[in-house]
Amino acid sequence: MHFIYNVFAQLSWHFLKIVALFNPKIKLFVEGRKNTSTILENKLGPNDKNIWIHVASLGEFEQGLPIIEKIKSDHPDHKVVVTFFSPSGYEVKKNSSVADVICYLPIDTNEKASSFIKKVNPRLAIFVKYEIWPNYLKILRDHQVPSILISAIFNENQIYFKSHGSFMRKALKSFSHYFVQDPASKELLKSIGISNCTVSGDTRLDRVSEILERDNSLDFMKSFKKDKLCFIAGSTWPEDENIIIDYINHTPRNIKYVLAPHTIKSDKILGLAGALSKKTILYSKMENNNLGDYEVLIVDHIGLLTKIYSYADIAYVGGGFATGLHNTLEPAVFGIPVIIGPHFKGFNEAEDLVAQKGILTINDKWTFGETMKKLLENNEYRLRTGAINSNYISKNKGASHQIMNYISSQLSSDNR
Repeated sequence: MHFIYNVFAQLSWHFLKIVALFNPKIKLFVEGRKNTSTILENKLGPNDKNIWIHVASLGEFEQGLPIIEKIKSDHPDHKVVVTFFSPSGYEVKKNSSVADVICYLPIDTNEKASSFIKKVNPRLAIFVKYEIWPNYLKILRDHQVPSILISAIFNENQIYFKSHGSFMRKALKSFSHYFVQDPASKELLKSIGISNCTVSGDTRLDRVSEILERDNSLDFMKSFKKDKLCFIAGSTWPEDENIIIDYINHTPRNIKYVLAPHTIKSDKILGLAGALSKKTILYSKMENNNLGDYEVLIVDHIGLLTKIYSYADIAYVGGGFATGLHNTLEPAVFGIPVIIGPHFKGFNEAEDLVAQKGILTINDKWTFGETMKKLLENNEYRLRTGAINSNYISKNKGASHQIMNYISSQLSSDNR
């Protein structure tokens, strides 16, 4: 089976190189990997003590970030190498200073995995959430390099728990330790003979908790919101916006609205602004305008949403109708109600908070209107709903501490 896997990996790589001729995203995927060896050779020395952290994309990077930052502060004599699988993560974070090296992970063939691990020579390897690569894990195990899987979450439909999943099950068993998000994941691992597992929760809860310790003030939001209630919709897609825009245009309620769509291409932003009947301004056009006179602010800029959420009385997080739910924890940490679309299964924190009624789900324009009506007319209900979210994060943070205790023990016992 290992031979077949390697043949398939090689063929996939050649196929992707052909597809890259016609697909810009796949071109980034292929071309970016050509630079990995050069990046490693330029930034790593033979005597460096390296810790390798692998993430699939941006979401997993955010989960790994508390650990990356802790390693840098607690073990400054080590270098951190972060690899990405996806261009959507790498292209955003490739110039980040949080790690010593950021590059693409070469395709999981035996030859490429061997070459990569030889160059990095990690003292410890950390994989985030779902990343299970058989060749990399086998080589780490053969070289007696400790490897851990963090913020992992499993379900019975995954191949590891199927009768035909023996090859991937063997790869999964290569880890030295597993830090999982929930007890159900631990029980699933136990069912296939894996007991070296700790239920630590999700490191993202630690990450969002730190948001409260920062300065989240934004002068333009103070000027825009004034003393009004404020509804903020973040990472929205057309399916979300159709519902929200209809509500904004038809409600007589005197509140402020902020829309921060997932896509900020100019034609998309102009179309969104044109669909609104209330007085609307774009973030990019704010200069020399009295923001308090406007009812709707469209944020056509990346990187502000987390701070903007701190001004919300009610938040909406997009993606829950078709594309995949975005980060609900960022608004939830501010102790406000969060509204989402109906598709949230597989997002552990969303499932928990929907069950606890801190996150509220909608199915259409009518249910959105009814949810907004209840939140706006009943201050006590709105505040109580928001408190459920902040309390959940406060009670469930701490995963990073447990994981770092394990990492520090591994590094202290490493005499290589």
